[in-house]
Amino acid sequence: MTDTPLPVFSYEDDPELPGWKRWQFRDTTRYNAFIEPLHVRVEGEIARVRMLPRHEHSNMRDNVHGGALLGFMDVALFAAARGFGVLGAGGAVTLDLSAQFIGGGMIGVPLEARIELLRETSRMLFLRGLVVQDDRPTIASFTGTLRKSTPPPSLQ
Repeated sequence: MTDTPLPVFSYEDDPELPGWKRWQFRDTTRYNAFIEPLHVRVEGEIARVRMLPRHEHSNMRDNVHGGALLGFMDVALFAAARGFGVLGAGGAVTLDLSAQFIGGGMIGVPLEARIELLRETSRMLFLRGLVVQDDRPTIASFTGTLRKSTPPPSLQ
């Protein structure tokens, strides 16, 4: 019998949100814990990734801080790629992330990144998305490129 380490994150059905997966790192000391839990749902060509912004995500105007939005966008790219089935745990790095801030996000109201996979090659994923919130206009738009890699032995 071999000791197989647990994956570093969980990606499981969320009983509180039927039809959604909960995407969360098991190690709560990592950066992702600042943004998580995330919820993922794939609908056709679009992956919907949600987070609930808390007070610690706020800026001096009581909106979601731009840095928290950028962190959410980056992590949402990975959650979406996992949802699309094109990426496993720890199997990529961010090569670029370009964002355009359009409006302020409210604290306490779920943010949702709606992401589409534009193209997949043997080593790259090209994605783009919009961050929306409730019935408000778009909060931000973004594009990102992920480079697939071989996960470290602890993640295989």
